[in-house]
Amino acid sequence: MIKIITVGSVKEKYLKEAIEEYLKRLRKYTNVEIVELKDEGFVESQKAILLEGQKIMKNLNLKDYIITLEIQESQLTSEEFAEKIDKILLENSNITFIIGGSYGISDEVKKQAKFKLSFSKMTFPHQLFRVILLEQIYRAFKINHNESYHK
Repeated sequence: MIKIITVGSVKEKYLKEAIEEYLKRLRKYTNVEIVELKDEGFVESQKAILLEGQKIMKNLNLKDYIITLEIQESQLTSEEFAEKIDKILLENSNITFIIGGSYGISDEVKKQAKFKLSFSKMTFPHQLFRVILLEQIYRAFKINHNESYHK
């Protein structure tokens, strides 16, 4: 099972539709649960990180393989990402991805990560990034099942 814990909600209809499309496609391979946590809005950054981190921690199962998504961390190709997912699922049936809030992820949450992943050194809107993550997870399952998928 794949769990995505994310801070903030998706408001745009076109992004909601894209998310639903990838969730539908992924059902063939795995169950996906999205846990959407309310962001702290425009408060001081360290306070937001702390409060959002507490919410994330309440939703973590520490037995899961936890992957935080952080700008300054390891980058993988789609093929390497697929291989990583495949290896993880051989040892642990649950993977949890964490998308932090606008200010980032708390140190407490980062300490729980077994892997820290960056998709790019660029910053993406959190709502759009949810679509990008789901697409890459879907692509990984297609690669791991030797199924064709557009490049």
